[in-house]
Amino acid sequence: MSKVQLRRPFFVINPKSYLYGDKVLELAKYADKLAIQYDFDVLFTAQHADLRLLSENTEKLIVIAQHMDGIKAGKGMGHILPEGCIAAGAKGSFLNHAEHPMTMHELAMAMHRLDELDLLTIVCADSVEEAKAIAKLNPDVMVCEPTSLIGTGQVSDENYMKSTNEAVKSVSSNTKVLQAAGISTGQNVYDAIVIGADGTGGTSGIVAAKDPLKTLDEMFEALDRARTEIKG
Repeated sequence: MSKVQLRRPFFVINPKSYLYGDKVLELAKYADKLAIQYDFDVLFTAQHADLRLLSENTEKLIVIAQHMDGIKAGKGMGHILPEGCIAAGAKGSFLNHAEHPMTMHELAMAMHRLDELDLLTIVCADSVEEAKAIAKLNPDVMVCEPTSLIGTGQVSDENYMKSTNEAVKSVSSNTKVLQAAGISTGQNVYDAIVIGADGTGGTSGIVAAKDPLKTLDEMFEALDRARTEIKG
């Protein structure tokens, strides 16, 4: 397969361990409908056990694993084999999330394996300094979010967004930057893109919302407005 080429602006829905089985499929199907309606590239993560469920029951979503290891088929009891995720329909993986951190050695090995297999590498960084250091490994997407803001509903300030955007692009111009901390409203989505991010998205701001589907409606409408703004 060939690696997915993401278009700006793109959107990420990352249910982490909040949803699984039928519940995550319900959200994925609705997101798939919006992806088709608005013609956005939408990345949707899932538990490894649910990757095939989502890939076989959605049309446009780009199904993403929440982690993979830099191993090859063979030894590796308990680790996540990239080829196994491909067989289940995954097109890439998050790496180095604050809730599943990796050493630089582990990260470099995983990124190398994913690149060999034409899988998207979506790598997380906390600070401007960490983002700049990891950008030297040329990830496809850099997720910039302060660890202290994850799950708080508090969005990164404009200075952080601009600084991390610039830091990543100064090292790896082809890496796309995702600003995701605290995104919970349509206005948050709009602001992140207009400030300069290539993509945005969320977890608790969506899955813990009073009405997750209505929240997605609001976010996609805002992403559409932002797309018009940056094109204009």
